[in-house]
Amino acid sequence: MSRQSNPRRRCLRWYHWVLIVLGAPVLMLLLWWWLRRQAGKKAPSVTRIEITVPPPHVPGKTGYTEELIPSPADDLKRIEGIGPRISTLLRTAGVTTFAQLAATDVSRLDEILREAGITIADPTTWPEQASLAAGGEWDALEILQAELKGGRRV
Repeated sequence: MSRQSNPRRRCLRWYHWVLIVLGAPVLMLLLWWWLRRQAGKKAPSVTRIEITVPPPHVPGKTGYTEELIPSPADDLKRIEGIGPRISTLLRTAGVTTFAQLAATDVSRLDEILREAGITIADPTTWPEQASLAAGGEWDALEILQAELKGGRRV
């Protein structure tokens, strides 16, 4: 049997091979171009964000009162009867300065202590001591603390 007489056998002609050899790189180039184009669509666009920072506060020029500017926290452990644990507890409750401690009612201080499970501490003299400390009356505070034992009047 000859090749031409068998209809089932198909042979690639020379021009088929030319199309394959030339067409494959063209198809690969088109595929590469299409994939790059799709990747470019998925990338987020670059947006320029401008952030303006307000100028720093200069007292007397902006009209704000000094009460709006938070004051630095005081060392509440300078009060007789307040140790590191109670100081941390008061800071967590929002009492960070001597002035705030002086303005806090004794019943509120007692409530803060009881919620934390502290039953030994007695906060009855803390506002008085804090008032002296907030006013800068350190000598008067030392005299008062000499009369106290563990924050309690003896």
